[in-house]
Amino acid sequence: MKKNFLITGGAGYLGSMLTSKLVYLGHEVYVLDSLLFSKEPLFHLFSYPNFHFVHSDVRDKKILKKLMSKVDYILPLAALVGAPVCEKNKKTAIEVNFKNIEFIVKNIKKNQRIIYPTTNSGYGVGEKSKYCTEESPLRPVSLYGVTKNDAEKIILTHPNSICFRLATVFGYSHRMRTDLLVNNLVDLALKKKSIKLFEPHFRRNFVHIKDVVNAFIFSIDNFQKLKGEVYNLGLSNANISKLALVKKIKKHVKDLEIIVDLTRSDPDKRDYFVSNRKIEKKGFSAKTSLDEGIIELINILPSLKKIKNNY
Repeated sequence: MKKNFLITGGAGYLGSMLTSKLVYLGHEVYVLDSLLFSKEPLFHLFSYPNFHFVHSDVRDKKILKKLMSKVDYILPLAALVGAPVCEKNKKTAIEVNFKNIEFIVKNIKKNQRIIYPTTNSGYGVGEKSKYCTEESPLRPVSLYGVTKNDAEKIILTHPNSICFRLATVFGYSHRMRTDLLVNNLVDLALKKKSIKLFEPHFRRNFVHIKDVVNAFIFSIDNFQKLKGEVYNLGLSNANISKLALVKKIKKHVKDLEIIVDLTRSDPDKRDYFVSNRKIEKKGFSAKTSLDEGIIELINILPSLKKIKNNY
């Protein structure tokens, strides 16, 4: 059945891919985005009659409330993403990442559904001998983690809600980001043929952006089965250290030099492995391997650079 969706931040890294998928499936999709980073990620959708774009900031409550009244599902993706940008823009981070969610939940109707991507970075520093589950304590080490965790709590007060705690996402997007860890390391490997690692033992869980999009589609199709809960969303066999990740990249970039610097610390102190068993038991599993994603990036990143230079 065709449904109506509002996606805030629909021109972003995840948003542009999720918006495209929902439009291609024939749903009515409304996107609200300020186009802070790029005007191009949604250009390919403007010929579709079921795609509706509104150029505005999510903090414009009048416009946001009007769009909310049109839809069955609200997917609030608009956010300042990552610790560095949130530290530089603390007031905006709180307004967009937290206050905006507070407003949406306050004004949502009981029968409307909301699916929200938060982050597993809220686990902060996990125990060495345990995987973080949805019941593990949240100990965010950044303002970004705090705002997203606080927003998650508010989302879950709405009975028709689902929250995904995303692993570190990687892979190609219409709004490409090369600051995300896997994307960044592959980009460095291709450009400099050398990667310097600080605190290489720090652990992460990863997930390809295609799997995140597919998880959203799965949750839409199985909403009643999943609602009212939070789920870790990552690739279970992609719980690895930074050093193990770089060694994977070296398998595909043979002349890559790996330099481990034990004299410096990484400002990003997150260190944890994550269990994704809860969502897997519901019937969804991430499929795209790190190797597949690395090969994809190796093939795509040089082309993106050439296109940018030509413009």
